[in-house]
Amino acid sequence: MTLYIHEREDWPRFHWNHERLAGRLSAVRHRQGRLIGRMETLGFPLRAEAVLRTLTLDVLKSSEIEGEMLNMAQVRSSIARRLGMDIGVPVAVSRNVEGVVEMMLDATQNNDKPLTEERLFGWHASLFPTGYSGMRKIKVGAWRDDAKGPMQVVSGPIDHEHVHFEAPAAVRLEKEMAAFLDWFNGDDGTDLVLRAGISHFWFVTIHPFEDGNGRLARAIADMTLARSEQSAQRFYSMSAQILRERNVYYRVLEEAQKGTLDITAELEWFLDCLSHAFDDVEETLAAVFRKSRFWQSCSTLSFNDRQRLILNKLLDGHEGKLTSSRWAKMAKCSQDTAFRDIQDLVERGVLRKDPSGGRSTSYHLIERG
Repeated sequence: MTLYIHEREDWPRFHWNHERLAGRLSAVRHRQGRLIGRMETLGFPLRAEAVLRTLTLDVLKSSEIEGEMLNMAQVRSSIARRLGMDIGVPVAVSRNVEGVVEMMLDATQNNDKPLTEERLFGWHASLFPTGYSGMRKIKVGAWRDDAKGPMQVVSGPIDHEHVHFEAPAAVRLEKEMAAFLDWFNGDDGTDLVLRAGISHFWFVTIHPFEDGNGRLARAIADMTLARSEQSAQRFYSMSAQILRERNVYYRVLEEAQKGTLDITAELEWFLDCLSHAFDDVEETLAAVFRKSRFWQSCSTLSFNDRQRLILNKLLDGHEGKLTSSRWAKMAKCSQDTAFRDIQDLVERGVLRKDPSGGRSTSYHLIERG
């Protein structure tokens, strides 16, 4: 019979091999410091754009890990509005997206505030504003119960499920979460980057809610990382990297939850994942600089609101071919108006027609600057 980590007598007295983690932690802290220093040399507009891109990516990828695909334009618009950034024509945002963004921003922008039961309940309610997870009604803004049986993480077809993990019984949650929150809001001298990894693992192991535990655990880790940097500005996305390493993430997590209170391997994975997340900063900065160069090179040109909207979408990483029908849909205009907008940009050297023609004619942005 499987013995889970939370069933051990010494739970939750975690320990780890300091010597095995020392090199990784030192390297991560060095890169973290260099990153913050580099970002501080950027002008405010560029830094704000980098933060907007990172937070948008983080919200999208944290939800995608759980199989939920959010609309990028809605996420970006919601974040920009909450940060007081003007990104042009506002986008109508669903309650679901607003809730996820609100939760993630509260975790990072207010990282210095205590994490309380009430705050966690508010985050959970924000994730599920309708009280449903998909088509299933769930208990929102409260600890889970065992009315539907024990909380298990399973995979595989019905009647042939593989149980990866079984969380503590619901009757233990008040005590378990009180211990977690007391530790989280205290200071035991452990490096904050390590505390980010511990808090992620500890919370997701308790699994206190009926749904949304993974997203909340990642928000808590991001909150702790923000504390470690003494900054609310985010320039890298742990969630994006976890998504790339999803199979390894689940394997390491399952092994740790079925292991001892020595969580060295779990923390090694967390530090490696964080280091890999730093690698994406170069890609983010390249996109930010590209967008800045584009608008600087177009400073003498005038654009209508539709053109500015679509050009920004292209610069922000819009996926798929740009056709007149796609333009019309995104700009909410007629096909004829879309075609005139596009032709104007082609004639002024902003867009170029792709080789394929006919009804599938598409266009791409010309690199400028």
